[in-house]
Amino acid sequence: MQNRMMITGAGSGLGREIALRWAREGWQLALSDVSEPGLQETLKLVREAGGDGFIQRCDVRDYSQLTAFAQACEVKLGGIDVIVNNAGVASGGFFSELSLEDWDWQIAINLMGVVKGCKAFLPLLEKSKGKIINIASMAALMQGPAMSNYNVAKAGVVALSESLLIELAHQEVGVHVVCPSFFQTNLLDSFRGPTPAMKAQVGKLLESSPISAADIADYIYQHVAAGEFMILPHEQGRMAWALKQKNPQLLYDEMTLMADKMRAKAKQTAG
Repeated sequence: MQNRMMITGAGSGLGREIALRWAREGWQLALSDVSEPGLQETLKLVREAGGDGFIQRCDVRDYSQLTAFAQACEVKLGGIDVIVNNAGVASGGFFSELSLEDWDWQIAINLMGVVKGCKAFLPLLEKSKGKIINIASMAALMQGPAMSNYNVAKAGVVALSESLLIELAHQEVGVHVVCPSFFQTNLLDSFRGPTPAMKAQVGKLLESSPISAADIADYIYQHVAAGEFMILPHEQGRMAWALKQKNPQLLYDEMTLMADKMRAKAKQTAG
């Protein structure tokens, strides 16, 4: 380990906070995002926090941009020890309202972006015997209503991480998957959904969260160090996951009630 980390979606939110948490330990950071101004700001904060590194604009939908980013890590840092596949977008809407374009967009970024990140950086991780940290969501485990495309993309990230955990043990590459619940973030900037009401509901959930992106970054830091595979930063999330494992039907009934409430609320708003 030479303390070199790559982060996608590092221009804001959780990606930036992960960069700052590791920067405080003096790490070298390779930061990418589709927003160049966001990246400049993150790099400035990283340097103030005691880290260093470089930035490279990268759209995770484009594999050639990710392989170019991996090459830049090799040239500028001599390799990479940890990759954080964090870039993601939010969406919502009942299945009947979502277009196939909504599905393509969501899966191209939130699932295939992670697949491509793992693929592009695996040769470097095999050399360093490094770690993969994939950012999924509690939506991957709980499948809340009116976000089926998001649920499916994030569940795919968990399944990919479980597959890699097993396959890469032989190469001594560690794998972790993080499933945060809602937290205070700018995820709504990228939100795509059929109704403004849906965006407003998600916005309320994000604002009411007692936990910040910085708290989650710190939780990830501690639990990666402890070698934990599935990292659930929210206490409520850990409780809900334990409940689902014990009594899935109870949770499905709860989610069905939630869906009914959401539909009733949407009708009121429309009315």
